[in-house]
Amino acid sequence: MRRGAADDDVVIEVWLSEFPFPGFLDPIRERAREFERAHPGYRIDIRGFSYEKLPLEVARAAAEGTPPAIATYYAGASQLARDARARDGGPLFVSVEKAVAGRTEILGEPVVLDDVLPGVREYYTVDGDFATMPLTLSTMLLYSNSTALRAAGVGEIPRTWEEVTAACRALADHAEGPRYGIAWPIDGKFMQHALAQQGALLTDAGNGRHGRATTIDLTSAALGGYVDWWRSLHREGHYLHTGVPEDWAGTFGAFVDRTVALRMSSSFDANYMVRAAGEAGFDIEVGVLPRNGAMPCAGNWIGGDSLWLVNGLDEAVRDGALAFMQYLNSPRAAAEWHKASGSAPATYGAIAALEEEGWFDRHPHHRVTTEQLELRTGPPEVHGAVLGAFHAIQIVMMEAMEDVLTNDAPPRARFARAEAAARELLDSYNAYALGTGPETPDCLAVRI
Repeated sequence: MRRGAADDDVVIEVWLSEFPFPGFLDPIRERAREFERAHPGYRIDIRGFSYEKLPLEVARAAAEGTPPAIATYYAGASQLARDARARDGGPLFVSVEKAVAGRTEILGEPVVLDDVLPGVREYYTVDGDFATMPLTLSTMLLYSNSTALRAAGVGEIPRTWEEVTAACRALADHAEGPRYGIAWPIDGKFMQHALAQQGALLTDAGNGRHGRATTIDLTSAALGGYVDWWRSLHREGHYLHTGVPEDWAGTFGAFVDRTVALRMSSSFDANYMVRAAGEAGFDIEVGVLPRNGAMPCAGNWIGGDSLWLVNGLDEAVRDGALAFMQYLNSPRAAAEWHKASGSAPATYGAIAALEEEGWFDRHPHHRVTTEQLELRTGPPEVHGAVLGAFHAIQIVMMEAMEDVLTNDAPPRARFARAEAAARELLDSYNAYALGTGPETPDCLAVRI
């Protein structure tokens, strides 16, 4: 027991994802101590686990009847939370919206569900309910060496695929331009984002949001168009292919050493990219992720993790857990978390608090993430898929793209093969989840 805690405190066990950043959860632990001071008689016990292993740890604890009150799952692992089972076989988690039950405050903490950015709320709406509260939040952005772009006669950061191609050609024509125009890692999240931007679905059942996803579509016109654009940049010598899958570090280095002038990456990279550009001596501009210019942006891929509430808790524990979730997303607490971690603010209240203190004026690159998340003209279903075995399916997608770039594999035929492999993975996961098939190494595995 922590020093100073009383034997009769109501204990809220919170299991959170650890990511590879020093002291990542320290600010959350500070908020927990603040919450305890504001709510005598409550104790928040926080444990950190590798984001890759947390679903497995939760499943083991649930089978023993000792799950935490709150657990985080990575955004791409929402189906694992949806399928998690308590020892009695019932759903382990209950939707936050159902547990809040229309209340506007819990233990004096204002409920902020209605203040969450619409695109984020839609992303975490499953089976018609706002299922889970965001904790960390990210999306994809474009980073540009604006010094190099200006020298090549490119006046504005590209916002569409067509503008990226034009900028890359201008950079190539400039005698002192970089060796390549653009880089980004071969990662399935970029393909997911391209589908969301175009309003295309990856799976059936409303992208897995209105029931269990049972099919997967890797041969859609939307994905094919994105792959064709990516391939054309590579064929023309504009796209830097490092030869390393998921090469976030390599593409970061290529941007910093001026091998490329443009890099697509996570919003979590903003602080590192801006600092590195300053140290390298060139100007940097951060913009929204380029989209297919033939259509408006329908939605966005969203990353990060969220807080799931265990079902069947005692009333005092349940309300303490819900109140702590609201507190973490209160304007001041969420603003502090953004400044400490780079996680995008998920509520308008947090954005307003940051604006009021001049944070975005001093750090304009962080304002772009909100602009990206507000670009949404499509229905809620387009904001990323919910399905099982997603980590393994992403590997299949990345292998297909690698084959297209490295071996000049025909895109349509190669992604048709990938689709068949992905469907087998999804079928195996669903058989496991429904109790008709074995647990495989892919069932509870997670990747960012």
